[in-house]
Amino acid sequence: MSQGNNIILKVENLSKIFKIKTSLFERKNLYALNNISIEIEKGKTVALVGESGCGKTTLGKTIIGLYTPDSGKILFKNRDITFLSPQQRGKIQKDIQMIFQDPYASLNPRKKIFTILETPLKIFTNLSKKERIKKVEETCGNVGFDVSYLNRYPHQFSGGQRQRIAIARAIILNPLFIVADEPVSALDVSIQAQILNLLMDLQEKLSLTYLFITHDISVVKHISDYVAVMYLGEIVEYSLKRELFKNPLHPYTKILFSAVPDIENPVLNESLLKAGEVSSPIDLPKGCFFAPRCPLKDDKCLKEKPELINVTENHKVRCFKIKNL
Repeated sequence: MSQGNNIILKVENLSKIFKIKTSLFERKNLYALNNISIEIEKGKTVALVGESGCGKTTLGKTIIGLYTPDSGKILFKNRDITFLSPQQRGKIQKDIQMIFQDPYASLNPRKKIFTILETPLKIFTNLSKKERIKKVEETCGNVGFDVSYLNRYPHQFSGGQRQRIAIARAIILNPLFIVADEPVSALDVSIQAQILNLLMDLQEKLSLTYLFITHDISVVKHISDYVAVMYLGEIVEYSLKRELFKNPLHPYTKILFSAVPDIENPVLNESLLKAGEVSSPIDLPKGCFFAPRCPLKDDKCLKEKPELINVTENHKVRCFKIKNL
């Protein structure tokens, strides 16, 4: 999925399996990630989109080191960081940060905002107290947070203000790469656009690279450069944003996009409901993972697994029926 030679993060055939208890005496494998491969160019935003449970957040948490993959590689600036120990990863962790979905749960309720923001500086830098105070205040300015509130606690703020604090914590170490895990989904609609615009402004100002995880197609349209569509732990379509919205090819992408209301068609399309439920990541289909829900499936789709193939230079699709789409 090359977008040029300036690749900051590269994921190769990444897989993650969780052991879960399905009954009193039985444990089964839950296949969260299935040979994921993706490249992200410096300074760009790749939106990772799909229904809940498809593995988007698992991929993000695996990239930042919260989960250890079962196989595959994660290369950051051409360095293999896949299986680094916490001590080894600590040296590069300041360059890779995460903004979590829930601003109410991601901030320690017992710590004041200044302490929350100062702590990463204590751990990862040699700045003096005076320099740390200056950096905290500078970062607050970048995210539009009033420095007079630094001695307050998280519960004293609204969801939008808390998410600004979480963003400040993520950028305070001047990272190169940020995983944003549905950072606006828990916010009021009136606040979502403000946070999205803030993230885009910070990207331009600080030369940030984003993996932006979301299930909201309208958000994808607003913030992304590239879009990766995910289904049951694998990428089924990958493209430049403008090309994907103009010409979605995979049957799942078409169904996903058809579920988004717009001005001309404000009523939700029923095609997503008619497609049925997502298959279980415990008992994966033998062939194409989307085949049980696909209106175009045939015997080959049910028995054989399609590869992610190039349609154009910047458009890849995982489907046997690509010639018919």
